[in-house]
Amino acid sequence: MNSGALKVFQSVRTFSTTCIFIGIVLSLVLRPLLGSSSLGWQVVIATFALAVGIPHGAVDHLIAMRSTSKIKMVIIILLYVLTAVLAAFSIFTWNVWGFELVLLMSALHFGFGDAAYINELDRLSGLTRLRKPTQILYALASGSLPVFIPLTQSSSKSALEQVNPKLIDWAGNFEMQLRLLVLLLTVAAVLFLIYDKRYREILDLVLLGLLSLFAPPLVAFAMYFGCWHAIRHTARLTLLLPKSISFALLNSPVKSFRAAVIPGIPALVLTLVVSLIILISKHDLSANYFWTLLVVVWALTVPHMAVTARIDKKALN
Repeated sequence: MNSGALKVFQSVRTFSTTCIFIGIVLSLVLRPLLGSSSLGWQVVIATFALAVGIPHGAVDHLIAMRSTSKIKMVIIILLYVLTAVLAAFSIFTWNVWGFELVLLMSALHFGFGDAAYINELDRLSGLTRLRKPTQILYALASGSLPVFIPLTQSSSKSALEQVNPKLIDWAGNFEMQLRLLVLLLTVAAVLFLIYDKRYREILDLVLLGLLSLFAPPLVAFAMYFGCWHAIRHTARLTLLLPKSISFALLNSPVKSFRAAVIPGIPALVLTLVVSLIILISKHDLSANYFWTLLVVVWALTVPHMAVTARIDKKALN
């Protein structure tokens, strides 16, 4: 057993659940005081959470190009950047369709990434991994809760209006059906988890459900993305990056995790700069900055999803 790697996973799980709990508490306190229509406090929390999450997707190239020639490395980088640029252009051009597609892809990516994280943690702990049906239901529920529930609440319309008014009716007349589907998936997942005596995963779903119900949509998505999905994905990267592996074998979990974070820091700076450049080119420095930042993050997520799909599939088998 790699005790260093196990400590990374355990610490990250504690951190992510603690952050989501704090997000729930802050939302319960600040919404009544400042109002759900007040975007200021939401943008502050969401921007911080997004900033925490952005670096995790920038380490993909280190995984994809570990044993790749320089020519293939250049091609991979160009394809990665081109995909992100096309995704950003599509979302900016077709706001609603792009938004809907990103939401669907995100729900699947988040959910199966989380299930893969649980599988890796079970392997490190020497526990029996989730059965395949439980694994799939947990993935669908854990990915759908933080993505669809906040955005199908009536309170989401005021937030979406301030971010981008075109997104207000993104779900059309299917809001109730979508919420019911997510609820059914969650109930089914909980029942399977109870049967398998996986109570820690039930706690995860409960926390994600509470965040989705009580936090404003911007806060719910950003907190999940940065403080849950990204942190857990980074923990999984420590099993793949040579420096992280070396530190873990030396039983230095902090250094192991840090080695997976530092390579992604430039991406955070670049994302913020690119978002600012886009806004300046539009001669608009208003609240639309957050919409621009979201689009850039979503655009970077598209090639990130493609690269990590192989990693997720291997971890889930």
